[in-house]
Amino acid sequence: MQRTREEVDATLHIAKVNAAELLPAVQCLAFGAGASGAAAGDFCLLELEPALCEQLEAGHRLVIRGDKDDQAVLCSKDKTYDLKIADTSNMLLFIPGCKTPEQLKTEEAPCNIIHSEIFGFSNNYWELRRCRPKLKKLKKLLMGNTYEGPDSQKEKDSNSSNYTMGDLLDQIQASEEEIMTQLQVLNACEIGGYWRILEFDYEMKLLNHVTQLVESESWSIDKVPLTTCLQELGPLEPEEMIEHCLKCYGRRYVDEGEVYFELSADKICRATAQMLLQNAVKFNFAEFQDVWQQSVPEGMVTSLEQLKGLALVDRHTRPEIIFLLKVDDLPEDNQARFNSLFSLREKWTEEDIAPYIQDLCGQKQTIGALLTKYARSSMQNGVKVYNSRRPVA
Repeated sequence: MQRTREEVDATLHIAKVNAAELLPAVQCLAFGAGASGAAAGDFCLLELEPALCEQLEAGHRLVIRGDKDDQAVLCSKDKTYDLKIADTSNMLLFIPGCKTPEQLKTEEAPCNIIHSEIFGFSNNYWELRRCRPKLKKLKKLLMGNTYEGPDSQKEKDSNSSNYTMGDLLDQIQASEEEIMTQLQVLNACEIGGYWRILEFDYEMKLLNHVTQLVESESWSIDKVPLTTCLQELGPLEPEEMIEHCLKCYGRRYVDEGEVYFELSADKICRATAQMLLQNAVKFNFAEFQDVWQQSVPEGMVTSLEQLKGLALVDRHTRPEIIFLLKVDDLPEDNQARFNSLFSLREKWTEEDIAPYIQDLCGQKQTIGALLTKYARSSMQNGVKVYNSRRPVA
């Protein structure tokens, strides 16, 4: 039974509300036949920031990703968000065609009474919180079948697992743009429609071909011609692999219609260091520095700055040693990352630990803020050091 205007005025009088202070139109709400039996869990509300609303209105998709054991995330084309349930003490009603006060004000002759039907209700809603993409699984999947070259026995084995971009989007909790960025970080390439990581020894073989050609032709590393590289090295390796190597270790540019690459000395020195360290548990630091400098192409200068996030020097041993410690091999979770680092070394300087936690910093978060949360500081021989806030197993 629908309310009349007289009943509405009587209700306002009992509530001691002055009708003159309200808009003339009255909206009377009632549960419809379907909504009266609906449960609060029958509907879900999702709160979106304006930028995400604009993406939806423009026809883009928002995708919820995660396996059954994962905490679900929502991905736009370029960002990843945690999904959190937010409870509210106010019941949220779904009313199709409900008009806001602003809409009523614009109407020239608003109806005296508007009867609106409640379609459903909810006691909570999903809210989004920007989070780091969960990319650790990406490397794990691709490392299961690394590319060792066209003549490798692996390429003749049809049982090997390979992944298209569609496969990766189904399994990785990250946006497509974030996955593409990480594929570049991993020096991955698309081969036959599948994304692959090159076996490190094969990658170094390609790099050695390039650097030896540069030296033999007396080219500047700032101007390595693509066409000549492909002509000279094509008989040794596939041309697409040679070009991929140049992209990984250089910057592509065009000069007078010709394509050139500016090779990065830092990247080449870093890769050479990894090659030397990967087969040694620990390396005498002084000896390593000599061997490293002798192993890089002539004219390149090695520096510890090139090893950030790749290797760690222990200056408390005699002699000093260096060993491989890659940041991408450490846990993705913040607490697990700090537990792993503090189990490896009890006390860290900020200079040493920074490369291993930099990627944990969220929006507007600093390394100092992370250290304050997960570590406590003290002075040791006049140097500030950090140790764990909790016992480390």
